Amino acid sequence: MTITHELSTDRPIALITGATRGIGAAIAQELSRTHTIIVGGSSDESVAAACDRLIAARQAAATGSNTDTSSRDAAATVRPFVADLSDFEQMHQAVEDLHLERLDILVHSAGTMAPSSTIAETMPDEWLRVLRLNVVAVAELTRLLLPALRAAGGQVVAINSGAGYRVGADNAVYSASKFALRAFTDALREQERGTIRVTSVHPGRVDTDMQVDIQQRAGRSYRPSDHLRPQSVAAVVRMAVDASEEAMVENLEIRPVVPRSKLGK
Repeated sequence: MTITHELSTDRPIALITGATRGIGAAIAQELSRTHTIIVGGSSDESVAAACDRLIAARQAAATGSNTDTSSRDAAATVRPFVADLSDFEQMHQAVEDLHLERLDILVHSAGTMAPSSTIAETMPDEWLRVLRLNVVAVAELTRLLLPALRAAGGQVVAINSGAGYRVGADNAVYSASKFALRAFTDALREQERGTIRVTSVHPGRVDTDMQVDIQQRAGRSYRPSDHLRPQSVAAVVRMAVDASEEAMVENLEIRPVVPRSKLGK
């Protein structure tokens, strides 16, 4: 991987957490057509691989359009951001190392699931683990990047979930984290209205490794066609990002056509 530490400043800049796979990777791919991408992930290896994919795609797109884009030019549109977001010291150092004066888009796509369980079975450590990554890390990363977002008149996009609107009997922990994430984005939107835009995206079931694991644990057969594609969620993010200056897309819900009642049948 050849990545320059000089970010391209002739494009708007987007930092995407959880950008190494699933929804985050699809959003990074979509926005890379128009933005310099800061690829967020928890390991050097996964982030390096994701950066390589974006650089290769940028060069391929340039070749297809007969545009003269060198390897160095392509690499300047990608930057790694490696941090375990549940470790706030790591997060602080990674943000400091970016030296960002402005940030146009911050996409919160990183998150964690909680195994299905009853409240009676769930210990405090599990509540704290999920809330730390799904809520507190989002709030802290946003806080650290607010000066750069304000300088750019930027936008925060939080990838939430249908569980941020509806609660199942066996997913109290996960739903609690997603309801809290929705409350955070609603408050941020009102506090920063007129300065930055804040969008909350609530996908239903998405064809990712995480969803495969969920369905298998539930004893259901898995059909990708019963789920949204990550690219469909990325397209919704693109719509929110491309809204005209006077408009703010506040909340979006996108769900698969096949209802949950038909899964595994």
